Amino acid sequence: CRIPGRCGAPDGTVLAYCEARRDRGSDWDDSDILLQRSTDNGYTWGEAIAVVRGADYGHGPVNNPVCLADSVQGTVHLLYGHAYARVFHCQSHDGGLTWSLPREITATLATLREAYDWGVVAVGPGHGIQLASGRLLSPIWVSTSHTRAHQPSRTGTLYSDDHGVTWLAGALVPDTIPCCNEAEVVELGDGRVLLNMRNHDIGWRRAVALSFDGGEHWSVPQLAPELYEPRRFAGLVRSRLPSSDGVGSLLFVNPDSRAVAGGPGARCNLTVRLSYDNGGTWPVARVLEPGPAGYADLAMTVDGAVLCLYEGGPSEGRAYTIPALTLARFE
Repeated sequence: CRIPGRCGAPDGTVLAYCEARRDRGSDWDDSDILLQRSTDNGYTWGEAIAVVRGADYGHGPVNNPVCLADSVQGTVHLLYGHAYARVFHCQSHDGGLTWSLPREITATLATLREAYDWGVVAVGPGHGIQLASGRLLSPIWVSTSHTRAHQPSRTGTLYSDDHGVTWLAGALVPDTIPCCNEAEVVELGDGRVLLNMRNHDIGWRRAVALSFDGGEHWSVPQLAPELYEPRRFAGLVRSRLPSSDGVGSLLFVNPDSRAVAGGPGARCNLTVRLSYDNGGTWPVARVLEPGPAGYADLAMTVDGAVLCLYEGGPSEGRAYTIPALTLARFE
């Protein structure tokens, strides 16, 4: 199991989901999407269910699940891909117990090909958000590779203004930092949207961009000097702690492996950081997992706790085969 995601449903149910890969755990393995539910703020969990079965789509992975909670309609939306070529949408009206039949929405990405002839597409991963306006917003990334490579790549968004009935593609982030992908997104107190991205810049720092129109267009990305980039997905969520804008502080998590054995890019030393000023500075840091750890995603519970679902240490001799996903709950 890899590629964890976390989402709080409007009814207070907490959802945890991931890819369940077959064989050796490659990105291109056949896979299912598994989901578990908690109705007590993450203390106990129901059985894992396959909300998407790869066998229904043919050879190739069903991958990168992203859930978005719609508090207006009381629904949860699920976006995911198949074989890095197609994108699908379904939704749940009962906190993730049951799901609608999936429908393909790949055609919404056709407009991006005019500027970027992509051959690979993936959602998220992690989770999407609902803006104050009601818009549903999820990061995506595309690559001009027409093989199995994931580079070069650029980040963009999918959004819906009618509660998931139709989806549109926003513009791609300007291509000034190499290989931006696998992003998370938050809305700031003044209505701006902040995108935090994995990338391949030689400075080994996270890339960030801002949108002033709800995720349709993006500023030229900048490097965040305090956020190390081991070229892995990172989790980002707004907390309920006080902040400079009165809306809430930001929590960020990823493997900060710059000072540990293994060198740049090592998957270990999972660290949670806190920003009181919309990501301008990150004065608080706590190590959540000092040992091997990879992708991680964050969510807030209705009682104010934080849940972090992350990839545990790799199996011996198999760097990308994860023995288990681990859930941490902290105040």
